[in-house]
Amino acid sequence: MNHTKNQPSKNTAKGSIRIIAGKHRGRKLPVLMADGLRPTTDRVKETVFNWLMPYIQDAKCLDCFAGSGSLGFEAISRGAKEVLLLELNKQAAKQLEQNKLLLKADNAIIKQTDTLDFLQKNISPFDLIFLDPPFHKQLAEQCAALLNNGWLAANALIYVEMEANDNSQQLPANWSLLKEKIAGQVSYRLYQLQ
Repeated sequence: MNHTKNQPSKNTAKGSIRIIAGKHRGRKLPVLMADGLRPTTDRVKETVFNWLMPYIQDAKCLDCFAGSGSLGFEAISRGAKEVLLLELNKQAAKQLEQNKLLLKADNAIIKQTDTLDFLQKNISPFDLIFLDPPFHKQLAEQCAALLNNGWLAANALIYVEMEANDNSQQLPANWSLLKEKIAGQVSYRLYQLQ
C-alpha cells in the first residue's frame, strides 16, 4: 500500500481499541486493521485483567505478538513497570509507536521484528507474558518453547490466546493452567511457570 505522510490511503481501514481501566481509562487508540490482526475484545480483556489484577502493578511485561497493542497498553495503564511490544507488521508497529506517543508511555518499548527470531537471539526474564499470535500458524507452541529458555522470571504468568478448536498445540509441561475460558472461536488461558 502507498501512504503519504499522515494521510493513509482510502483503502486502509482503521479501527480503535479502548483502554478499560487504570491511568488511561476510557482512552480510544487508533489501530490499523491489517490481515491477521485481531484485537482482543473488551469482554475478554476485562476478564483477563481481572485475573491479572494482583500481579500487574510494577510487572515487567512482554507482548509477543502486539498487533493493536490492546494488551500491552492496557498493562501500562494499569501500572506495569515496563512493556516490550513485539510486532512483525511494519505499519502496525508504526501505529504502536504513534499510540505510545499519544499516551506518553515512556515505559513502552516497541520493536518491529519477527517474534520467533527475536526470542532466539535475546534473553531477558519477564514477570508477565502476553502470547496472542495470529491463528492457524502453530505459533503459540513454537513461541512457548522459546519462552521457556530464560524469558520467564520465577513464577511468571503467561496469558495465551489461541483457537478454541485447536488441541494440537502443546504448551510446556512446566506451565500450570490457572484459568481458562472460551469466547466464540477463542480460547484464552492463564498459566504460571512452575
